Amino acid sequence: MGLRINDTVPDFSAETDQGSIKFHDWIGDSWAILFSHPKDFTPVCTTEFSAVARLSDEWEKRGTKVIGVSVDGVEDHKKWKGDIETVANTKAGFPIIADEGLAVSKAFDMLPAEAYMPDGRTPNDSATVRSVFIIGPDKQLKLSMTYPMNVGRNFSEVLRALDGLQTAAKAGVATPADWQVGEDVIIPPSVSDEQAKEKFGEFDAVLPYLRKTKLPS
Repeated sequence: MGLRINDTVPDFSAETDQGSIKFHDWIGDSWAILFSHPKDFTPVCTTEFSAVARLSDEWEKRGTKVIGVSVDGVEDHKKWKGDIETVANTKAGFPIIADEGLAVSKAFDMLPAEAYMPDGRTPNDSATVRSVFIIGPDKQLKLSMTYPMNVGRNFSEVLRALDGLQTAAKAGVATPADWQVGEDVIIPPSVSDEQAKEKFGEFDAVLPYLRKTKLPS
């Protein structure tokens, strides 16, 4: 069975281009984003890593650590970082896990248990290693998404989703479609009208089960 929302994510030890880590210890009390890639020195993945690097200030504002994973080795990761930084025009300060044995990819259900990397492999051999996992400080999976090889991930959307998750966790609300920080939020159905008035003040009952309100400051 695959990893589901609110499951505790696997803990593991791994080598990265910045040294050894134990995953849960590395997360600590932060939010974390694990984003995976099928091979170093590939065009779409290079643009994605560059996008993550350019958002470094945004991750920091949100108390969120980011870490990449690719099924190539540490030395390849170190060389690839140069290309990533050239495209990003900034430093790529996050670590990249060297998942040569596929332990992380299999633990996060990106590859089947029997998968192996053949000699002379191509990115197609590990194509499903194209996922994003947002993990809370409680080490539980909060969101996951998987993309095909030929569509670059939208890290502005990852950032937006992270904002929604952190807002929902802090304020006990939900967020509507296309929500951005500062917009109205949704009062969960588990909260009665009386409780909603006490907690949020005025709200707009669009439907009996759809109530919107401004987020308390």
